[in-house]
Amino acid sequence: MKKGLGKGLQALIPETEAVPANEIAIEDIIANDSQPRKEFDAEALNALTDSVRQYGVLQPILVCPEDNGYKIIAGERRYRAAKAAGLDKIPAVVREITERESMELALIENLQREDLNPIEEASAYKVLMEEYDLTQEEIARAIGKSRPAIANSLRLLNLDGRVRKLVEGGKMSAGHAKALLGIDSGRQYELALKVMDEDMSVRETEKLVSRLTEDKRVSKVKSVRKDPLIKDIESRLERTLGTKVLINRGKKGGRIYIEYYSDEELERIIEAIGG
Repeated sequence: MKKGLGKGLQALIPETEAVPANEIAIEDIIANDSQPRKEFDAEALNALTDSVRQYGVLQPILVCPEDNGYKIIAGERRYRAAKAAGLDKIPAVVREITERESMELALIENLQREDLNPIEEASAYKVLMEEYDLTQEEIARAIGKSRPAIANSLRLLNLDGRVRKLVEGGKMSAGHAKALLGIDSGRQYELALKVMDEDMSVRETEKLVSRLTEDKRVSKVKSVRKDPLIKDIESRLERTLGTKVLINRGKKGGRIYIEYYSDEELERIIEAIGG
């Protein structure tokens, strides 16, 4: 279990004492539409189903009462396995909690088990922010991560949709995908395929993106050769801030342009600067 995670779940199902569980009819259980995890590994679910068929459900699921049944808060996989195994009932702990707490606890449970792919994780953060008005700071405290880590995760939602699918399917790592954020979304998928075909490391991907953005900048500006010292400063700033940086130097001063693609990325850049 990751350090700092699961405080919300432990508050509802303490590990140090027995918690009474009810046997609830499977047909009365309602799946949670806010469940952060959208994809379930079929092979792992089949293995769990076999285990449930042989030994039953050893750990109760967590539910809250609804008008027409009980909504799952934690234990979606156990519920699916029990249903597939043909069980009529499943052990469940019933708790009255709010919609916001429901979403937070479902997210915590999946993060504990590392069940979410990076896109599902980012999407869950977005739901908590947009539908339940949680700030990045509040989410960070709830799941035991830093606020910049939340902001960095949310950046993945700015990827080209096809690249997001590659990350969701486990074909590309979040590190590789974040490197691709440094280039226009129109070229991200093409580069993603190149990165996979050539089995590039994250560092190699970052260098490729940096080279392409530099080439684009040079062809766009078409000006006198830039002072090598200024180019070096640009490169160092780009590595530090994780985005494109352009320095235009004049006779008595100049301007520094720092690109960003979302409010979350702007916050991340300000954090990196020390603001």
